[in-house]
Amino acid sequence: MPRASQLLAVTITTTLAALAVGTYLFFENRALRRELAVRGPTPALAEGSAVAARSSDPWTAPVRAGTTPKARGAAPTLPDQKEESRLERRVRRQGEFAAMFGRLDGETAEEYRARVGPMIATGLALPRARVEEMRKEAEAAAHITPEQSKKLDAAFDKVYDNVLDYTNKAVADGTLSPYERNVSGWLEYAGGLGTMLNETNGQIGQVLSADQVQAMTASGFEWGEYLGLEAPWEKLTPPPFAPGKH
Repeated sequence: MPRASQLLAVTITTTLAALAVGTYLFFENRALRRELAVRGPTPALAEGSAVAARSSDPWTAPVRAGTTPKARGAAPTLPDQKEESRLERRVRRQGEFAAMFGRLDGETAEEYRARVGPMIATGLALPRARVEEMRKEAEAAAHITPEQSKKLDAAFDKVYDNVLDYTNKAVADGTLSPYERNVSGWLEYAGGLGTMLNETNGQIGQVLSADQVQAMTASGFEWGEYLGLEAPWEKLTPPPFAPGKH
C-alpha cells in the first residue's frame, strides 16, 4: 500500500477514535444533567441524623468500639463479574457505534443530521483546534505568507467537496458501514483517499516552494492528518437503514 494510503488509513482510525471519545463524553454529560434535573437538590442530613446513622451501622460500630463483627457473620461481598472477552467487547462496541452513527428505525435524514451532526462536531472540536495550531506553527517555520495560506484554503475547499462525495458514495454502496466491520472496505476507501491526497500534494506544491514544503514536513506537520480532521464530516449524507429497518 502506498505511504499516502497508509497515512489516510491511520487518519481514519484517529478520526473515528476522536469521534467515539467525544460522542461518549457528549452522551455521558447529557445523561448526568438529565439525572440531576430529575433528582433535584439532595437535602442535606442534619448533623445529629448523620451521627446517629454512623453509630447505628452494624459494621462500623464494632470497629469504633474496638471489637469485630464476628457474631454478625461474614462481610457481604459482590457477586463475581464475568470478564468480557476481546471478541465480546468488539461486538459490543460495534453495536454501540451502530446505535450512534447508524440510521434509527423511522429516522428521517433531517432528524439524523440533527442527532449526529452535533456529536461529530463535539468529538472533533479539540483535535481540530490542535491541528489548526500545528498548521500555524508550521507555516510560521516555513515563512508562508498570508496570501499563500489563503490559496491553500481555497484549494482545500474543493478537496473537501471531493472527499465528501467520495465518502457518501462509499457509505451508500456499503463500502463503509456503521453496522458492520468491513476491513477490506476500509482499506479500499483509504486507497481512494490516498490518491486524492497525492493530487492535493501536487496542488500544495503549486502554491508553496519546495523549500517551504520541506520546512513544514521537517517541523512534524502532516497535511494528511490536517485534511482528515478538517474535512466537514458532519455534513455527510445519512447512511441507509440497517437491514430490517426502514
